[in-house]
Amino acid sequence: MDWSSIGGLVVALGGIFLGQVLEGGHLGSILQPTAFLIVFAGTLGAVLLQTRLDNFIRGVQLLAHVFSPPVHSHSQLIENISVWSTVSRREGLLHLEEHMNDSSDPFIKKGLRLLIDGITPAKLKEILDIDTGVYETQQRQAMKIWEAAGGYSPTIGILGAVLGLIHVMENLSDPAKLGGGIAVAFVATIYGVGLANLFFLPVSNKLKELLAAEVNRRDMVADGLFGIASGDNPRVIQERAESYFTTS
Repeated sequence: MDWSSIGGLVVALGGIFLGQVLEGGHLGSILQPTAFLIVFAGTLGAVLLQTRLDNFIRGVQLLAHVFSPPVHSHSQLIENISVWSTVSRREGLLHLEEHMNDSSDPFIKKGLRLLIDGITPAKLKEILDIDTGVYETQQRQAMKIWEAAGGYSPTIGILGAVLGLIHVMENLSDPAKLGGGIAVAFVATIYGVGLANLFFLPVSNKLKELLAAEVNRRDMVADGLFGIASGDNPRVIQERAESYFTTS
C-alpha cells in the first residue's frame, strides 16, 4: 500500500473541506450531484472519444497501482542476477532452466529462456529492448487517459458553470430558483479544477513515475542477462546491476 498517495488525497480533500467550514460555509453547499454529473460525465465522454477502448480499460486498471504499486525487491533481483551469472559460469547455461521455472516475472522468464537457448548476446539484448519498448509504449498510451482527463475537466467545469448561469437567467423572475442555479454554476467550476489538479493530473504523474521505475528495472535485467551471455565476470555483472539503483 502506498500511504503517500492515500495521505496526499486525504490531506488535499481534508484541507478543502476544513477551509470551507472555517470560512463559515456548509459542506452541503459544495456537494452538488448535478455539478458533479456534468463534470464527470462530460470528462468521461471526452476521454472515451479520444481513446481506444482497450487503452481506456487498461488505463483505468492502472489506477490500482497508484495506491497499491507492484512491489519489487531491488536487492533480491540483484542477488538473483548474481546467482544466475555464477551458475552459468560454473555449471553452464542449461542449469538456469530451474531458475527460469521458479520465476513468476514473464520478462525474466523470457530473458532466461533466450539465454538458455544460446542466442547471441547482441540479439538477446535487442529482443529484450524491443519488448521493453513495446511495453512502455502500451503503458503510456493507457495512462494518457488521466492526463487527458486533467485537461478536459476544467473546461467541462466551465461548461457546467455556463449551464448553471443559463438556468439562472431563465428564472430571474423566480428568486426561489436562483440559488440552485448559481450553486451549480460555481460548484461545477470547483469540481472541474479540483478533479484535474487534485486527482487526474497527480494520478497521471504517479503512473509515469512507476513506469520509469519499471523500465529501469527491465533495463537492468536485460543488461545483466547480456553480461551473462557475453561471459562477463559475475562480480562485474553484479556491480553493474547495483549501479541502476544507486542513489546519490
